[in-house]
Amino acid sequence: MKHSDRRKGNIIVFLFLTVLGIFMALPIYLAFLMAFKPEQELFVFPPKLYTLNPTPDNFRNMLHDLGKSELVPFSRYFFNSVFVTVSVTVLQCVFSAMAGFVLAKCRFAGKNFLNAIIVISLLYQSNVIYIMQYVVMAELNIINTYGALIFPLVSSSMSLFLMRQSISQVPDEIIEAGKIDGAGLFRICWQIVIPNQKPAFSAVMIFAFQSAWNMQSSSFVYKENFKTLPTVIQQITASGISKTGITATASVIMLLPPVILFIFARKGVIETMAHSGISG
Repeated sequence: MKHSDRRKGNIIVFLFLTVLGIFMALPIYLAFLMAFKPEQELFVFPPKLYTLNPTPDNFRNMLHDLGKSELVPFSRYFFNSVFVTVSVTVLQCVFSAMAGFVLAKCRFAGKNFLNAIIVISLLYQSNVIYIMQYVVMAELNIINTYGALIFPLVSSSMSLFLMRQSISQVPDEIIEAGKIDGAGLFRICWQIVIPNQKPAFSAVMIFAFQSAWNMQSSSFVYKENFKTLPTVIQQITASGISKTGITATASVIMLLPPVILFIFARKGVIETMAHSGISG
């Protein structure tokens, strides 16, 4: 009887998770569907969950609109997005790892206070400090440069929190053994501790990549040759309802790189969240 009850419970859970998975996958499916719908099917009401005449015209129209400017071709926007995304991902991983190591394994005055500030800062979104960021970058004279796109995203409270929580799981005996062998803190960090933090690195890499890839650069960059893909796509889609197909196509293009990266690094993300204290 107990085995039968357990089996029924498993079936119910399976059905619930299946329905939940379909519900969560529906927006992604609709985004791909809208990207391949011809213009005459985009405004059909009630909307259909399929298309009778799939077409790549929306992709061609998007590339055409992005390539209208003779001064700034589509390849320039794409390069800007890739360059900014890679730079932010690398720098955020490096700085989060080093700062997380110091906060987790080093003793100094004010350590608990800094850890408390990090936890509190998780409650606030980055747009809260936009004005202060603009003032600082204006004083540094980096408005309308790559620095205005990269520097605000180099530091991340979430990435720092995840790295600190992960590194705190490392036994102190390993740190002490490294010191006895004559290794300094920098060598202990990068040659002993960090090589064992691949799951946390995967999570930080995904979060950094996502935030940089989807970043709107219009707040700090006004020159066309420094704008990124999300900013330019937003300008095109703001033209009106006639750009609905281009909007759906742009959503698919912006969605693919983070999804592909997450597929390869999802195991590390799940493991990091399980040990970070925020998975529940």
